[in-house]
Amino acid sequence: MTEKIFIGVAWPYANGPLHTGQIVGAYLPADIFARYHRTAGNQVLMVSGSDQHGTPITVRAEQEGKSPAEIAAYYHQEFLETWRRLGISFDLYTSTGTDNHARTVHDIFLKLYERGDIYKGSMRLPFCTVEERFLLDRYVEGTCPICGYEAARGDQCDNCGNVLDPVDLVDPRCRFDGSRPEIRESEHFFLRLSAYNDRLRKWLSSDKAHWRKNVLNFSLSLLEQGLRDRAITRDISWGVPIPLEGYEDKRIYVWFEAVIGYLSASKEWAQRQGDPEKWREFWQDPRCKTYYFIGKDNIIFHTLIWPAQLMAYSDATGETYNLPYDVPANQYQTVRGAKASTSRNLAVWVLDFLSRYDPDPLRYYLAVTMPETSDSDFTWADFVRRNNDELVATWGNLVNRVLAFAYRHFDRAIPTPAQLLERDRTLLHHVEQALKRAGESIAACRFRAGVEAAMAAAREANRYLEDSAPWRLVAQDRPRCATVIYTSIAAINGLKVAFYPYLPFTSQRLHQMLGYRGTLESQGWKFDLPRPGQHLAEPEPLFKKLDPGIVAEEEARLGV
Repeated sequence: MTEKIFIGVAWPYANGPLHTGQIVGAYLPADIFARYHRTAGNQVLMVSGSDQHGTPITVRAEQEGKSPAEIAAYYHQEFLETWRRLGISFDLYTSTGTDNHARTVHDIFLKLYERGDIYKGSMRLPFCTVEERFLLDRYVEGTCPICGYEAARGDQCDNCGNVLDPVDLVDPRCRFDGSRPEIRESEHFFLRLSAYNDRLRKWLSSDKAHWRKNVLNFSLSLLEQGLRDRAITRDISWGVPIPLEGYEDKRIYVWFEAVIGYLSASKEWAQRQGDPEKWREFWQDPRCKTYYFIGKDNIIFHTLIWPAQLMAYSDATGETYNLPYDVPANQYQTVRGAKASTSRNLAVWVLDFLSRYDPDPLRYYLAVTMPETSDSDFTWADFVRRNNDELVATWGNLVNRVLAFAYRHFDRAIPTPAQLLERDRTLLHHVEQALKRAGESIAACRFRAGVEAAMAAAREANRYLEDSAPWRLVAQDRPRCATVIYTSIAAINGLKVAFYPYLPFTSQRLHQMLGYRGTLESQGWKFDLPRPGQHLAEPEPLFKKLDPGIVAEEEARLGV
C-alpha cells in the first residue's frame, strides 16, 4: 500500500548565496528522502521557498543601498539555479512574496485573532536614538542572558539555541552604530503560546520514539521552562501587512508567517496541478506523514511554534491539520572546526563549487559526513580522498570494468548466464539486502547508514569480481565468464537503485548505459535482474579522479 509523504524544507533567507552547511543541514537530506519515496511508489509533495521577509534581507539591503525586494528577487533566482544544478527536486519552490502566501497568512492571523489566540498588547522594544527608529530583533546584539554568549542576536542565541527577546540581552548594542538602545513601549499583536504548553507536551510525550533524541529532548526542555506568549508583529515596512486597519506601519513578523509557507506553498502547488483542493490530501488526511527538514537552529519553530499554530488553526476552522510526524533536524557542518561565516568567507559556496566540480561527488560527500547527531567538519582533503577512493576506485571502477568488459567481449550486450553458482547467488542476495537496508535507513532518516549500505555492497561486488577473474575465464571458460559478468551487471543494476537518491545524475546515466529507457525512478525501488541480450550503451566513467593538489588551491580560497 502506497504512503502519502509531505516534506517541508526550511525556507532560506534570500540574502546571500547558499553554502554546503545549509545544503547538508536541510536540502540534501530532504531530497534523498523524497527521491527514495518517489522511487518506492509513494505519493510525495516536497515544498519550500525563499524567505523574502526576514530581517537578514533588510540588513543586506541597507548594506548594499538596495531595496529588500531587489535583494530577495536576486537571491531567489540564484537559489533556483542552485537547486537545478545540485539536483534538489522540489515539487514546488516558491517564495513568501506571493499573493497566495499573504492570503494564507491573513486567513490564519484573522481566525486566530477571532478566537483570542492572537491578541493586542504592548511590548518593550529597543529604540535607537541615533537611527531614530525601533530596532528589529536582529538589529540588536549583546550577551545571551542564558549562556553568556557575547554575540547573541536579539531573536535567538546561536550558541545555546534559545529564543530570546532583544530587551533580555545583557549589554545590548545597536548593530548599526554600536549605541545602547533605549527601551520604549509599542503596541503589537501576540500569539498566545502559553495556552498550548500542556497540549504540546502531551503531543510530544506520545509516540515519538522515531524522533531524534536531541530534537525531542530540546523541545520538551523548553516546555518544562514554559512557553511565553510572543509578539508576531514588528515596526517595519517590509513583510506581510497586518489585515486590520490602523497598522499600516507594522508587518507580521517573519517567524510567524514563514512557517505558514508550508501550507501556502501546498495550496499554490495544488492550483498549478489544476486541482485547487488537492493540498488537503497532504494536510488533512491523517494517513499522510509530514516531515520537516531543518537545521538545529530552527527546531523550536517546527516542534513547538508551528504545531501550536496548527493546533489553534484546527480549533478555529473545525478542520484537523496534520502535526509534524517527524522533524529530523541536523546538527551543523563546520569548516576548519568553526561555524560557516559569510563575513569571513569561511564557507564552501555551492555554485562556486559546482563551477569546478560535478554535483554527485558533493552530494555523496555531504551524505557520508552528514551531521545527523553531532556536528561534522568539511575538509577538502577528505572530500578528495572520498571521491578518489570510494566513488572512483570502488563504485565507479566496478561499473566501468564490468560494462567495458561486457561491451568488448559480449557483443555490446548483457551476456546470457549459465547456471548460477552459490557464490553468484550470494552476491545477488547481498545486493538485494543492501537495497532493502538502504531503503529502510532512508525511510527512518538515517541517511549515512543508507549510503554506507550501498557502498559496502559495492565493495563486496568488487571482491567477487576479483575472485572470479573474468579476464582469465574469457579464454578458458566462456560460459562461466558470461555468468560472472551477468551476475556483476545484475549487482550493479541493483546498486544503481540504492545509490540513486544520493547520486541521481550518475545513477540515471548508468541506467541508460545498461540499456534502459526512461527514468530510473520509474523502475521502482526493487532489485530486478537484467534481461540477457539487452543492448548496452558505450560505457564511460561515472566519476573523475581529482588531483590531490586541488586541496591547497581550495583551502586558499577559504577565509580565516
